[in-house]
Amino acid sequence: MSSSSSALIWFRRDLRLADNPALDAALAAGLRPIPVYIHAPEEEGEWAPGAASNAWLARSLSALQQDLRQRGSDLLILKGDSLDCLQQLLRHTGAQGVYWNRRYEPLISQRDARIKLALRESGVQARSFNARLLVEPWQLLSGQGTPYKVFTPFWKALQPQLQLPALSAAPQHLPALPLTELPASLPVATLGLSPSLDWDAGFWSRFVPGEAGAGQALSVFVEGALSGYLQQRDLPDRVGTSLLSPHLHFGEIAPWRIAQSINEIRNAEVVTDATGYLRQLAWRDFAHYTLYHFPRSADCNLNPRFEQMAWQPAMEDFLRAWQRGRTGVPIVDAGMRELWHTGWMHNRVRMIVGSWLCKHMRVHWLHGARWFWDTLVDADLANNSLGWQWIAGTGVDAAPYFRVFNPVTQAEKFDPQARYISRWLPELGRLPVKARFAPWLHGGAPGYPPRPLVDLAKGREAALAAYHACR
Repeated sequence: MSSSSSALIWFRRDLRLADNPALDAALAAGLRPIPVYIHAPEEEGEWAPGAASNAWLARSLSALQQDLRQRGSDLLILKGDSLDCLQQLLRHTGAQGVYWNRRYEPLISQRDARIKLALRESGVQARSFNARLLVEPWQLLSGQGTPYKVFTPFWKALQPQLQLPALSAAPQHLPALPLTELPASLPVATLGLSPSLDWDAGFWSRFVPGEAGAGQALSVFVEGALSGYLQQRDLPDRVGTSLLSPHLHFGEIAPWRIAQSINEIRNAEVVTDATGYLRQLAWRDFAHYTLYHFPRSADCNLNPRFEQMAWQPAMEDFLRAWQRGRTGVPIVDAGMRELWHTGWMHNRVRMIVGSWLCKHMRVHWLHGARWFWDTLVDADLANNSLGWQWIAGTGVDAAPYFRVFNPVTQAEKFDPQARYISRWLPELGRLPVKARFAPWLHGGAPGYPPRPLVDLAKGREAALAAYHACR
């Protein structure tokens, strides 16, 4: 192939070779792929990736680079303005096109539209594809032509339109890069993604970033936790969920590959669990759908009533106690410590710790969203925003603000033997099981806060009073 029959494949949140529509389209058109990653976090504005995401990204980029090298190609890594870097590469290579897979965050979507226009005006093919979602956000509207604000009708509308793409295997061989025509590639280590101190060491016993790690996680889930998923997914003391969220966020696996793998299971006993999990994949689509149609939802209450809400000032010592797992409420503290040590938190516990922050502590949900953004390896702007607004009662299809989780009864219901609490709060290990849910009622434990930061009953009453006042 000549240089003119090349195309730049601009990798972003699609760090895989299988089921990669941009790569597949270039190959189908007979173009030599030139894989490129451009590091430009400043283009993501105030939602530039956080520390935990960057730690994952470093490993995922290295995995993708190794996968490409094993196939005869490589990943060219650049840093700078995305359009400038692409235009520089086009001048160096004479490539006739730039292919990429879409992202849906407001700033990135606007940036990509400007880049596509500029490239096309200069005579370059600029093509984008869907590699992240089961359905594009603009493909589903209500009968009134408006976006859905409730998940159930969205799910009902999605199902008859759901046409899963055919799976495509990763290419076994790829053409070598025209190295003499390319600028020098940056080593991943020079991007400053990995922490200088190994605070992320606890992440990697649970997760293996990269496409191979994603495939392994899917196999483990399908062969294990999928059976009994609906009964197990709310129990944080066991592996009852897929642990695929960070792999999906970084595009290391296609959502339709997960859906097809689950649909292939014919065991009647698993059908209900499989449907339940596919519904969760659709919730992920709904999160991106919501952010696309309501781009201010990353920063602002979707329900304008809450603009009048009397949130408490986020006092640094109170907020730090929540962040570090020192609130004096065991299930909350266990969740926050799991997050700090592993970069991940069980979904049921995310709801509990979020409810405690937004309702008992009455701190604005954005403070929680920003902490999760910095500490979660699966920190996805759409999911993070939808999740926090759901918890706070301020967004679409939200849990009403007046539904205030009691963290003690939640722990008793979903961690009945206090195994999860004991794992992350070893200082409570000598207490009887019942005392581990509310140690302040049983004499406390050395080294653990003697009482909750906020009295449970008084916090609930204050939250409801603030809610009724802003109505």
